[in-house]
Amino acid sequence: MSAADEILDIVDENDQVIGQSRRGEAYARGLRHRAVFVLARDAEGRVFVHRRTPTKLVFPSFYDMFVGGVVGAGESYDGAALREAEEELGVQGLPRPVPLFKFLYDDGAGQSWWSAVYEVRCELPVNPQAEEVAWHDFLSDEELESRLTDWTWVPDGLAAYERLKEHRAAD
Repeated sequence: MSAADEILDIVDENDQVIGQSRRGEAYARGLRHRAVFVLARDAEGRVFVHRRTPTKLVFPSFYDMFVGGVVGAGESYDGAALREAEEELGVQGLPRPVPLFKFLYDDGAGQSWWSAVYEVRCELPVNPQAEEVAWHDFLSDEELESRLTDWTWVPDGLAAYERLKEHRAAD
């Protein structure tokens, strides 16, 4: 099955399921769905950063400081966070990602999804999926910050990162 054919739960502004749709149709019609964003840190506390492949359905060849993706129909946020992190990092046996907060992402142009943000420590050697990740590295927080204006980042990941910094500052 292609990524466009995955079945997603369609949700309302309160994150309540109101229907289901194929992923490609949900994107094309701007149907609100669910997604997870997992900030993965290595044993030294550096953040996994990657460039998406040019074949990705959305934001091809953009950089991202999160691993993650859409939540499948009937899947929990927590389940999707672990599944997506293990898939994109190419590892098995990660600890459960820690949920931090949720927010409604809206790009102002008809694309909107409920976004659950997580963090996980990955002390395993990573082997990212070649069909998902074109380049990767672990960057310190300072290195990541210095590249925010130099690289083209996925807009939803950038929004999640800005909210994560606000969330940490409030703690």
